[in-house]
Amino acid sequence: MLFNSIQYLAFFVVTALVYYVLPKRARNLWLLAASYFFYGCYNIAYTALLAGVTLTTWGCGLMIQRHVDRSGAENKAPLKKWVALAVVINMLLLCFFKYTNFLMENILRLTGGAKEGSTFLNIIMPIGISFYIFQAVGYVIDVYRQKIRAEKNIINYGLFVSFFPQLASGPIGRATGLLPQIKAPRAFDVERVRRGLVEFCWGSFLKLMIADRAALLVNTVYGAHTKYSGLVLLVAALCYSFQIYCDFASYSYMAVGCGRVLGFDMIQNFNTPYFAVSITDFWRRWHISLSSWFRDYLYIPLGGSRKGKVRKHLNTMIVFLVSGLWHGANWTYVVWGGLNGLFQVIGNSLKPLRMKICKALHCDPESFGNRVLRILFTFVLVTITWVFFRAASIGQAFDVLKGIVTNLQPWTLFNGTLLKLGLSGADMTVMIVSLLVVLGVSLAKASGKDLIGELLKQGVLFRWTVYLLLIFSILIFGMYGTGYDAASFIYFQF
Repeated sequence: MLFNSIQYLAFFVVTALVYYVLPKRARNLWLLAASYFFYGCYNIAYTALLAGVTLTTWGCGLMIQRHVDRSGAENKAPLKKWVALAVVINMLLLCFFKYTNFLMENILRLTGGAKEGSTFLNIIMPIGISFYIFQAVGYVIDVYRQKIRAEKNIINYGLFVSFFPQLASGPIGRATGLLPQIKAPRAFDVERVRRGLVEFCWGSFLKLMIADRAALLVNTVYGAHTKYSGLVLLVAALCYSFQIYCDFASYSYMAVGCGRVLGFDMIQNFNTPYFAVSITDFWRRWHISLSSWFRDYLYIPLGGSRKGKVRKHLNTMIVFLVSGLWHGANWTYVVWGGLNGLFQVIGNSLKPLRMKICKALHCDPESFGNRVLRILFTFVLVTITWVFFRAASIGQAFDVLKGIVTNLQPWTLFNGTLLKLGLSGADMTVMIVSLLVVLGVSLAKASGKDLIGELLKQGVLFRWTVYLLLIFSILIFGMYGTGYDAASFIYFQF
């Protein structure tokens, strides 16, 4: 049940209407039932897996809290056993569903027993498993760290793990932020509903106007990359950078909007990431809920930056390699994660030298011109890493990069080749205009303006003009029907 489907809209409208009609004490149970129905629409059998993850982490959290209440938190050994139990059980589940085929394929290939693309058990990965397992494990660790008391009510905790707007693809919620909202009474708020609906529409705009159009071009080029000039490969690489941002940001906006309609404030997952001035800055702005999860539950426990520069750089590389593997069971994701870690290590290591050069040249590193150059350079590095993320193999990624550098053929910009990549001239125009709209909104956000908040303060006539313009743009120019892959938001596969 995709967010950009009629089925989901019908499901959400019914869920929200019944939710606000029910007595407050029954609302969490209704949302829990709706969340399991939503998940069961993908594969009913995997609702048992979701329930198993919920029960194991809930039980471990209760045992940790019970020990703390009875004996205090000084003796960490019993507490660590319950944390270890929750982490091991859930990570084994994650590894089984996500990496069994990958590991066995590589083992058999090394021994000559498997061909390219073969699988071992043909295991189908449950939708959203990486997200809800990370959320549940994070809860247990937070109980251990005494950031929050264990939740005794299984309905409340079950809703925390399975809340349907974020279940399939995040944002990854924190117990300290989401559980208190689940436990608190929530009244109907017109302003929240209005803002949530605008956020949902904005997410739909990003998905249907840009991401799904860019996907047509990207899929065409990557499907036969050896046929195209370097300029076409460059256009495809740039389009994928826009595609993955608009695709994932769209899901996040739609999820946050749905949550807000139901009375919940969820994590904002993106903060103008392509305005980042370094790879480090990029990862403070991109997929914020996952980046902060790795920071708090892996990077800091490894020692963070507290044990010297060498250890800091090593910890950074470990986190990004794990992040790459988290995204998918393919060596391309590992290389993607490794490159992000390497670029960050190099950038941090060279920072003192850059500062000295700027000082010697009497140049302000924070000047407008300097920041623009750093933004462009960072975007180039990010786009290079996205080539590995999108490619079917490491070899294909290197072929694409090599083609861009050695076979540019700039005249293909003018011979009509770009209009033979799955997009007509009209589609290309709609995508470019939509990207300019996104650029304007991003510039406003970067300057500290809350455009949605400002819109909601305007008069009725102006507000509804904008609402209708947004809705009719999506309905008229959005990508629907045959001719494109309506499946999935990219991050559903992770």
